[in-house]
Amino acid sequence: MLDLIIKNGMVIDGSGSPGFHAAVLVKDERVTIHRGDTDQFEAARVIDASDQVVCPGFVDLHSHAGLTIMGEPHHDPKVRQGVTTELVGIDGISHAPFKNVEELQRYIWLDSGLNGFPPQPADWLTVADLLSRYDHTVAINMAYILGNSPVRIWSVGWHDRPATDDEIQDMKSVVREAMEEGAWGLSTGLDYPPGAYASTEELIALSEASARLGGFYHTHTRGILRAKGLLAPWEEALDIGRRSGIPVHLTHYRQPAQGVGSHLDYLGLVENARDEGMDVTFDCYSYPYSGTMVHIGLPLWSKDGGPERLMAALKDPADRARMKKEIPKNRLEGNWLTHFRKSHNKQYDGKLLTDIAEMRSQDPADALFDLLFDEELAISTVGLGTNAQTLPAFVSHPAGMIASDAILFGEYPNPRTYGCFPIVLAEFVRAEKHLRLPEAIRKMTSFPAQRMGIPDRGLLRDGFKADIVVFNPKTVKTHATREDPKHYPVGIDYVIVNGVVVIDQGENTGALPGRALRRGHAST
Repeated sequence: MLDLIIKNGMVIDGSGSPGFHAAVLVKDERVTIHRGDTDQFEAARVIDASDQVVCPGFVDLHSHAGLTIMGEPHHDPKVRQGVTTELVGIDGISHAPFKNVEELQRYIWLDSGLNGFPPQPADWLTVADLLSRYDHTVAINMAYILGNSPVRIWSVGWHDRPATDDEIQDMKSVVREAMEEGAWGLSTGLDYPPGAYASTEELIALSEASARLGGFYHTHTRGILRAKGLLAPWEEALDIGRRSGIPVHLTHYRQPAQGVGSHLDYLGLVENARDEGMDVTFDCYSYPYSGTMVHIGLPLWSKDGGPERLMAALKDPADRARMKKEIPKNRLEGNWLTHFRKSHNKQYDGKLLTDIAEMRSQDPADALFDLLFDEELAISTVGLGTNAQTLPAFVSHPAGMIASDAILFGEYPNPRTYGCFPIVLAEFVRAEKHLRLPEAIRKMTSFPAQRMGIPDRGLLRDGFKADIVVFNPKTVKTHATREDPKHYPVGIDYVIVNGVVVIDQGENTGALPGRALRRGHAST
């Protein structure tokens, strides 16, 4: 007796090859592809996928759901898009390991505008303990990458100073232990302290330790380096890859909204590195809007010492005056704020900072400082961060894949939180024909699984894990917009995770079959 048969559909297996008619059989969480009549098989459930595409579940290589999914385990904004696996711990901001609970909770506080809060006070310390929180308690599979910020906190602390040789050796030991407990590599977010205080040499050393165990380098690059040249942040990333031997993955890679330089400069950097023989890939999101915690725009010195230092700077007149001079103008204009938790601030949710300042009869910088202090740093922001005219060139590039960078809270989250993957199918494939459907599916399935090194997901092939999406290629669509982002997609009727139907005829079944995917034993 089979667990599930999906018949009469067009199977697009995730490899980039054209689709073919076949049935997908599921038993004990594994897939078998069967061509021909299925009448000889018995199954507990049969899904008729006539006029539908059957493909692997989508793998999101840039997720901020590591904490929020603990409180919202059904994960509707993402699983309804067809996402069955996510990588958390990106941007250098992972939530293990820590020496004590107090340091973990301080770190969650500092980055709460990007990653939110768990439903209960965090009390895990190791990577192994954190990963165990996801096993059979969430709707999708969770993979973990080690951020360099907790590594630096472990050995150096919260301050902006060079690491000593002994501290670097200690950090390398932390990397090795995290990898042995299941982490897939090393991530950096070099605009987010305290990881931003790491030197290139320090990152090379940590990357060497990760590379020896098969890890890859997933990087939000160092924005401050743009002063040295258009591509300097990404050139640093490639230098780290060359000198450490680690594969490099550039995350949320795109041409900025300001249109500085040519998009061919950015794509050429990746192409030239690959021609050189480097293992370099990138991901991009499918909307032109950026999103992050609002205090990323404040200077690094204001956070030198941790969240308490930033809270003090927000109230100190001298620090406020200094920050006003140093904040880039684009951080104060054209950015919408969200994730106001206090009732008296709810009126500002989804509004531009400049409009909020006018409502408060304040200078925009003063309004930002006061609100950040009042909300204890947890405000998130959405802005126009990508050149919409050149975005299709990144979405369709052979070295690129799709990732959401989704923030899962606030009344006005980035629309990619609800629509990143279906908009690729509806707009970039069906409407604008920037790429073929099999290639689009490859960018959302086997390519990110390959980048991570997951051995048995991302393809519909005999013996692979049964993470499956069934969607209508003619009707799949998202209605999520910047002004009205909270819309589930249409045309995605079934999502199966580890052989269990989680989305059934467009509705969430409440099943929680997800688990942590650990490097070295990803199927468990």
